[in-house]
Amino acid sequence: MSVRTSRIRLIAATGIALATLSLTACGSDHGAGNGNNSGGKAAATPSATARPTQEATTAASAPTAATDTGATTGTGAHAAADSGTGTGTAATPKAPAVPKAPTRIPAPSKPAKPAKPAEPVTCTGSNTKTTAAPLNRPVNHMLLTVTNTGAGACFLYGYPAVRFGEAQAVPPVIEDSKPQAVVTLQPGESGYASVNLSSTDGGNAGHGYTATSLTVYFSGPAMSGSVGTGAHPALPAKGVYVDDSLKVTYWQQSMDDATSW
Repeated sequence: MSVRTSRIRLIAATGIALATLSLTACGSDHGAGNGNNSGGKAAATPSATARPTQEATTAASAPTAATDTGATTGTGAHAAADSGTGTGTAATPKAPAVPKAPTRIPAPSKPAKPAKPAEPVTCTGSNTKTTAAPLNRPVNHMLLTVTNTGAGACFLYGYPAVRFGEAQAVPPVIEDSKPQAVVTLQPGESGYASVNLSSTDGGNAGHGYTATSLTVYFSGPAMSGSVGTGAHPALPAKGVYVDDSLKVTYWQQSMDDATSW
């Protein structure tokens, strides 16, 4: 027998001895724990424990269906916690509040259109006030003042047709006193004319008398007679003396122009 063969046999014998000792120890330990000396059953039990079944392996490796379903559908623990009801149904969100319609801002009112100025009319006794005042200079003269009391402008056409007392004739006008334009009076403005009452030499004019009343008539654009109502300015209490030299000026825009004749 060769040395190599001897070594193989020795190794084999040693392995068998070790295996026998191992089985004996396992059988003794199992028997002591269960109170059963049956070695066959003790050897089978560790084998079953050491190798897990296919079903256990599959169950351990597969994801938990309840967990996945709860995360997806909201029926798990998270859904119950979120809803606060424990039923697993997600709370229905409230509809957003409908904003109130803004208060309508009223459109600014349009400014009132300015009143259209009244068309100019003829100055008459109804829309003017007339006064008569004797003058010291020039002597034997009297100033007529007509003030517009109307709402619009008025025109003083031509010259005043004056009537002292019961006189039938209208005194003539001084043609050289004619202005270049018709006198226009705005509301509150005045126009003027002077009246030469009597001669300054005291004897060359006839038919003199003292008048205590006066009527002033106004002319229209056609200068063909008086229009509207006349004015009745007051005279001094003692009256004024007039004679055949009585004459008047055209209506003037200024007092100076009226008293220069």
